[in-house]
Amino acid sequence: MHTFISIVYVFVCLFLILVVLLQSGKGGGLGSAFGGGGTGQQIFGGAGAGNLLTRLTAGFAFAFMALSVWLAFLSSSGEQALDRAVREQTAAQEAAAEIETEEAEAAAQEAEEAAAAEAEAPLDVEEPAEATESPEPAGE
Repeated sequence: MHTFISIVYVFVCLFLILVVLLQSGKGGGLGSAFGGGGTGQQIFGGAGAGNLLTRLTAGFAFAFMALSVWLAFLSSSGEQALDRAVREQTAAQEAAAEIETEEAEAAAQEAEEAAAAEAEAPLDVEEPAEATESPEPAGE
């Protein structure tokens, strides 16, 4: 939708420029360049060119302003949505970091408890077995 309105906006701008340039001013304007000063007036009739070009200018100017406001509104609502998405993503990252911190603390606590339980457990040290074998007689 935004792209379509932007394309229409560009065409309205171009037509508005064209209509303004076609109007004959004190010096004849660009309208007199398309076949002479009197020819432009004869196409539309005696005073018809002034009225038609004035009405076209007013219509395109109104369309230009209306589309400008509409595009500004669409643009600002898009920025609000973008800001909202950034806030939601930041909140999700903070929540994930908090969960990771809680898990790390729980793992550290379990490791401390396991180390404390291991330290309290009695040590069963086996004494090395002594050599009870007697040497064999050498001559047999």
